[in-house]
Amino acid sequence: MPAVPAPGDITVGGALAIGGHGTAIPADGEQPLPGHTYGTVSNLVVALEAIVWDVRRRRYVVRRFERDDPRIAALLVHLGRAFITEATLRVGANQNLRCISSVDIPASELLGRGGPRTFDSFLHDTGRAEAIWFPFTSDPWLKVWSVSPSRPAGSRQVDHPYNYPFSDELSPESAQAIRAGVLANPASTPGLGQAEYAEVAAGLRTYDCADIWGPSKNLLLYVTQNTLRVTANGYAVLTSRHQVQRVITEFAAAYQRLVAEYRALDRYPMNMPVEIRVTGLDRPDDCLVEGAQPTALSALAPRPGMPWDVAVWLDILTFPTTAYSDDYYSEIERWMLGNYKPPYATVHPEWSKGWPTRPAAEPGRTPASCAAGSRTSSPSAARAPSPGRRR
Repeated sequence: MPAVPAPGDITVGGALAIGGHGTAIPADGEQPLPGHTYGTVSNLVVALEAIVWDVRRRRYVVRRFERDDPRIAALLVHLGRAFITEATLRVGANQNLRCISSVDIPASELLGRGGPRTFDSFLHDTGRAEAIWFPFTSDPWLKVWSVSPSRPAGSRQVDHPYNYPFSDELSPESAQAIRAGVLANPASTPGLGQAEYAEVAAGLRTYDCADIWGPSKNLLLYVTQNTLRVTANGYAVLTSRHQVQRVITEFAAAYQRLVAEYRALDRYPMNMPVEIRVTGLDRPDDCLVEGAQPTALSALAPRPGMPWDVAVWLDILTFPTTAYSDDYYSEIERWMLGNYKPPYATVHPEWSKGWPTRPAAEPGRTPASCAAGSRTSSPSAARAPSPGRRR
């Protein structure tokens, strides 16, 4: 698969339930291999077996649904509201990848409107990139993957996944100490962000993992049980390919503005990084089944009549129970829903993250885009962010 979720220990069933995804779009001139998709893992399903109610027999039965069956559309991403007993997925030939990490590109350039090293420029070159931006730091950790059939000179070959030990081998005791320290002293948040950035910069050198190469699995899986556990607010912004940098730039500016406003009040709701990824949408034809049905409840389901062909994933991470985090999430969500509007863009929730959030004193509310895409999920469940494992 050209892109998968970074945690390697989640199940296939779990990935299908939430519409699990990685980060990838076609690079300039790139043609996808048969059996590959730039959308969710669910978009590769060619058939499912599910436990469903049989009206005639008046009992539950196991029934097989082919990808061209209209009834399969709501089962491809089912949000944990269906019993799937078997799934058949189409996969393509494996690709060797190279992953280069950089920590020296200012956010003002990478996430801004100008300069030769914008996030969008790397997408043109390779199609696969991720930015991890630690709070109160100026230079994000940028990973750029490229399809490389043979090992490039200077790139280290790896024969296993999880090649960033400085972030994926944290002991439970160390993780608890970090969390307890910043929750007890929120004003230490800027120092923590800067320390994490320094740890990444040093770790890339120490472990010789700034430039690695190997089978795709070994480069795409890099989150483990021992990666620092956090919660996240997550949305996919569907837009047109040429608008990707604009989406990122506007978000980065709004994020920084709100962080500065909270800091002026001596509040530090966001103590973990921002993550930015870009994927394609769920094109049903990618599974190579004639008449394939769409992934109806996927965040990457295409919108008929709209020119959108990519999604920018924006995740804001923090430790659970951080003071004022729900207030911050509520404000940034409100801004996103007001800023990314058709025909420029639209906002879909990332089902595996937290959405929507609200200040404790505010009555429950569900943004329209969430309500429209979550008919099988209750608002009370939606307001309970699920813990992610991101670094």
